[in-house]
Amino acid sequence: MNWISDWALPKIKGIFGGTREVPDNLWHKCSACEQMIFHRDLERNLHVCTNCGHHMRLSAQGRIKATLDEGWSRIELPKAPADPLRFRDQRRYADRLKEAQAKMAMDDAVIVAQGSIEGRKAVVAAFEFAFMGGSMGAGVGEALVTAARLAVLQDAPLIVFTASGGARMQEGTVSLMQMPRTVIATRMVKEAGLPFIVVMCDPTTGGVTASFAMLGDIHIAEPGALIGFAGARVIEQTVREKLPEGFQRAEYLLEHGILDMVVKRHEMRATLARVISLLREPVLMKLAPLGDLPALPAPEAPAAEAAKPA
Repeated sequence: MNWISDWALPKIKGIFGGTREVPDNLWHKCSACEQMIFHRDLERNLHVCTNCGHHMRLSAQGRIKATLDEGWSRIELPKAPADPLRFRDQRRYADRLKEAQAKMAMDDAVIVAQGSIEGRKAVVAAFEFAFMGGSMGAGVGEALVTAARLAVLQDAPLIVFTASGGARMQEGTVSLMQMPRTVIATRMVKEAGLPFIVVMCDPTTGGVTASFAMLGDIHIAEPGALIGFAGARVIEQTVREKLPEGFQRAEYLLEHGILDMVVKRHEMRATLARVISLLREPVLMKLAPLGDLPALPAPEAPAAEAAKPA
């Protein structure tokens, strides 16, 4: 019998009225440097490691809050058919979906909001990776089509933050149909003469990369984000070659011309505002009146050709 734990501690707790339970999520460990970070410090720093600068995954709600000015509004999305194939593996897909909806307080893996970025109108769609890996099913496809229609209606640029494992396997062919649907959505925005900006976050893979994510007017990524279609191991087994260091990371893709820029999370809002300003408010050169132009010098007469020897 341990008298300290069985007798002394209960007596002490009784004297001081017991102790409060401490939540187990007050500290988070950085996956890059393994530094422990207090949760409030991490939230203030937009889930970027205060020690090494590693960009951890940020929720869709947090991403919209960090991007849009105060006063933004969330858009209610149309209901997509739940479990269209009545899919079941180890568990029913309907049960998995309800569990994710209850846990994340979302209908599906994308949030759409309208507002402004430093005073410039914008429609933002943000993926939530914690919702079934941000997989793209009928609900996500419907959300992106709705975002595109709203952007056209509001005459505002469309910005999509991607973080997805690809198509949702539990919806089979229905999930694959969202690839052409999202491509059509991008065409709606572009035909209206509006900017379509894609911000690729960690990870952006599979059918999302193979469809709308690579069709933006401007492609931006966060530092260290994993971006690609198939996994590195699958590619190595297919081509039977060792892939270069940093393959499928944002910096590698920027170096090889796939991305336009890699932007840190703290600078993302200002960068998006600047890009929107350049695309929506081009600087036009004011031409001076014709009479005010300086006179051009008269062309010199061509020199006489030297006499050719006989």
